[in-house]
Amino acid sequence: MSGNSEAGAPLPTRPPPDPGAVPSGGPAALRADCERCFGLCCVVPAFSASSDFALDKPAGQACRNLQPDFRCGIHRNLRERGFAGCTVFDCFGAGQQVSQVTFGGRDWRTSPEIAARMFEVFPVMRQLHELLWYLTEALALRPADPLPAELAAARDETERLNGADPETLVRLDVATHRRDVNALLLRASESVRSRAGLSGNDHRGADLVGADLRRTDLTGANLRGAYLIGADLRGVDLTMADLTGADLRGANLRGADLRGSIFLTQAQVDAARGDVTTGLAPALRHPAHWQLSIAPTRRPAGKPTRKPRRR
Repeated sequence: MSGNSEAGAPLPTRPPPDPGAVPSGGPAALRADCERCFGLCCVVPAFSASSDFALDKPAGQACRNLQPDFRCGIHRNLRERGFAGCTVFDCFGAGQQVSQVTFGGRDWRTSPEIAARMFEVFPVMRQLHELLWYLTEALALRPADPLPAELAAARDETERLNGADPETLVRLDVATHRRDVNALLLRASESVRSRAGLSGNDHRGADLVGADLRRTDLTGANLRGAYLIGADLRGVDLTMADLTGADLRGANLRGADLRGSIFLTQAQVDAARGDVTTGLAPALRHPAHWQLSIAPTRRPAGKPTRKPRRR
């Protein structure tokens, strides 16, 4: 069965969001604000020279492109300079939270005594902010009772942890908290897909690397954690497909409809390939590196324009 929508057939859509819920994309606090961060994503992670990074960098060492003002010196040309991996990283706002709230605006350069602890806190905070993003999205989907109350309680607890001091954060068993939240998110996904009559095929964790999925029905599919690296998804309808943690690096999304996909993050979109015909939810943007215009058809060279005959 084809994953493309038949002409003229009404597309199944997500349920309308709760008027009091934050729409997909999350509030400003869950979006990276590099102006208020001390370049933590350029220091804390380690990376190796590869197609994503042009050099090796150990954890806790500043990237050579990080400037004294904590800005990236090659931000406008990251992909051209071999740092595509930087363009798809999303801290979900953890950077400014750690910089401005957890450590009260003190930075690791002028206060080197806090550097080690700040670098320990950042990955924990990033996980908490990622969970807050998913919980916010789940509430906006309006799953069946009793899930809204359970999701709200989980969000409140995650927000409480988000405001903890550095010592509490580094001692936090974030893996256990993440496991508990993920169980709720899975139930929410199953609830909304079932209610929409779109409990599609289960491809959870499937190896679909390089697969041609253009004729596969993926509406309402469970693609949580699926490996879709380089997969051909051109023209595929992904309405109500659960894309939690799906690896979309290099996946071809040209003409695909992801307007109603659930748990799709900007980082996943940034890692894929698409164009102006790729349908995205309003809260998600088409990345700058996508082909965002359709070139007009050129007339073959050497063939003059035919003049209309006179009648």
